[in-house]
Amino acid sequence: MLTVLFSIFLFTSSAETEVFQVEDDQKIVLDQVEIDQYYLSYFDRVFIDEKKLNVLMDNLEKTLYKAPVNAKLADDNQVISEKPGITLDRSKFEILFREYFYQNKNQKLQVPIVKVHPKVDSGLIREISSRQLGSYATFFKTSNKERSHNINLAAEAINNTVLFPGETFSFNEVVGERTKEKGYKRAPVIVKGELSEDIGGGICQVSSTLFNAVDLSGIQVIERYAHSKRVPYVPDGRDATVSWWGPDFVFKNLYNEPILIRAKANQGKMIVSVYSSESAEHFTGND
Repeated sequence: MLTVLFSIFLFTSSAETEVFQVEDDQKIVLDQVEIDQYYLSYFDRVFIDEKKLNVLMDNLEKTLYKAPVNAKLADDNQVISEKPGITLDRSKFEILFREYFYQNKNQKLQVPIVKVHPKVDSGLIREISSRQLGSYATFFKTSNKERSHNINLAAEAINNTVLFPGETFSFNEVVGERTKEKGYKRAPVIVKGELSEDIGGGICQVSSTLFNAVDLSGIQVIERYAHSKRVPYVPDGRDATVSWWGPDFVFKNLYNEPILIRAKANQGKMIVSVYSSESAEHFTGND
């Protein structure tokens, strides 16, 4: 069996680093001698130092946590199944830890884990992809490879986003900061009415296409800004400029069902479509 060592910083008076033995990618074991060190100082090792124990559990969570993966649709509309994640079973661990500490079992404590279920499973993704609520397409020149590349990256970032009733979508939060490290390239952008070049140039076409696709009765636009200069890929007044340190495009799902956003850029065409279930309707709050 492969043994891996994880270093976890613990809150101790000497600010030492504790090393836990991990028997595989999901198992951490604590020896009795490790458990015994969590005593409260000045009380002859009779009581647990609760502050140290909480720090231990926080760091075990960070070490063990594996995020769940939502179900999604592939390019050919086949469902890619979800994958559960894992995390520390905090309540069970605390019970076991106290039992081992006070009863001095002199045995190894295997740290308990619990599954983290994904928010979107295969059944839901099938249901909310059955009815198209809206769609919009724009076009771009593939000869500008840097700009095309940025459009592709941003489209991939918002593709398969599921927004539940009452939830808010932020373009900047979903796409994240546009940096070289994330693969974004310098391309033309409009800054204060002037054409310039910057990292991530082109993604405003993605946000503008998205705005036109979600311009529906069940979507509330919370934040949208127009460019200071007219853009050629959407009609006048139908754009949504975004910038990491500036404008964002934000909207809220007012439907009674989750919505699914599909986005794809291919061969000079940027298209965003919005889907939901057959029973989706604009929720007004009235009976």
